[in-house]
Amino acid sequence: MADGSNEQKALALIAEAEKKLNSSKTFLGSLFGGSSKLEDALECYQRAGNLFKMDKKWGSAGSAYIEAALLHGKSGNRHDAATNYVDASHCFKKSDLNEAVKALLKAIEIYTDMGRFTMAAKQHQSIAEMYETEFVDFDKAIYHYQQAADYYRGEESNASANKCLLKVAQYSAQLENYSKAIEIYEEISKSSLESAMLKYSVKEYFFRATLCHMCVDVLAASRALERYIEMYPAFQDSRECKLLKVLMDHVEEQNSDGFTEAVKDYDSISRLDQWYTTMLLRIKKQVNETPDLC
Repeated sequence: MADGSNEQKALALIAEAEKKLNSSKTFLGSLFGGSSKLEDALECYQRAGNLFKMDKKWGSAGSAYIEAALLHGKSGNRHDAATNYVDASHCFKKSDLNEAVKALLKAIEIYTDMGRFTMAAKQHQSIAEMYETEFVDFDKAIYHYQQAADYYRGEESNASANKCLLKVAQYSAQLENYSKAIEIYEEISKSSLESAMLKYSVKEYFFRATLCHMCVDVLAASRALERYIEMYPAFQDSRECKLLKVLMDHVEEQNSDGFTEAVKDYDSISRLDQWYTTMLLRIKKQVNETPDLC
């Protein structure tokens, strides 16, 4: 079968690469074409990786690219080494997520050493996405999104930095680190207000920040909301701002039913995602629920 032949060819190439590497280590081998044998071995590993990929042997493909990366590193070809680590990670993502992360961390090490911080940021973002969706480890996702944001910001890639910071805020709030989330939402709001194109997003950031405040203290949330309206007067007429004011009233009045109805009315027009639902349920717990006797 054609599928099997690719794997056999790949295994033969790896055997050939190992043979060339072993012969280049001998005294005679180093005298007669040691460097060319290293290059030949490198090519064998990369071709083997490609063949394994064709057969969807993801673990074997990743390992072949790792060997190529190591040889590139020994040869001083740092950019090619990093590229092979990234290629390895793409394969490992389909077979071994821990190995995928390790490969990207190796690539990041090389990119930062070379001063290629945008490339390093992209790999941190990829790791963050794995921790976010595959491992569901929000602490580690936050760490890598923050690292990516710092590198992007250093390279003046502010849009990419903000995208990562919004993820940090989202998961910080979920982990009840509300002060961190509020700080980010307010920081991005301030910079967005300076741009005609980005102003439309500010009402969402203020909405999220106020909900985070409400999870801690409704009075502080009310003061924050007044401040946000001063910063962006158009926010006052938004559905988000009107909902926040109604919800604050219901929390103060301990009106659980009113709180629920207000959320339902808003959700019927503007669908609330899981993050909003989580925050709103936490706020609702502050209300002394009384049995419905009707």
